[in-house]
Amino acid sequence: MRNMDDIVILIKKAAREAMGAIDLTAIEFGQVTSVSPLKVNVEQKKELTTAQLILTRNVRDYEIEMSVDHVTEVAEGHSHEYEGRKKFIVHNALKVGDTVMLVKMQGGQRYIVWDKEVVK
Repeated sequence: MRNMDDIVILIKKAAREAMGAIDLTAIEFGQVTSVSPLKVNVEQKKELTTAQLILTRNVRDYEIEMSVDHVTEVAEGHSHEYEGRKKFIVHNALKVGDTVMLVKMQGGQRYIVWDKEVVK
C-alpha cells in the first residue's frame, strides 16, 4: 500500500506545481499614453500596444439606434416633432491620460480594456 500512497502524493504535488505555473486572469490598471497607435502603460512596468488589447464598448466610439418621440424646442416660433428610430454615436474613445481597468487574459499575452476613468 505504500507505493499507492507515494503515487497519490506525487500526483498531488504535480497538480499543485501545474496550478502554480498557470497565469490566471487578473485585474490590472494602466494609463493611456498614446491613442494612435494605442499604447497603455501598466503599473509603470510595461507598455501594451494595439495587438495586445481588446476594447469593449466602454472604451471606444460606437453607434446605437434609439427610439425617440418628442417635440423640439420652440425657436423663432417654430418647432417640430422628432420621432422614430434614430442613430446616435456614443463617444467613448480612449484619450491620452485616461486610466483604464484591464482584465489580463489567461496566459498574460492579451488584455481586455474593460473600462476607464475619464480625464476632464
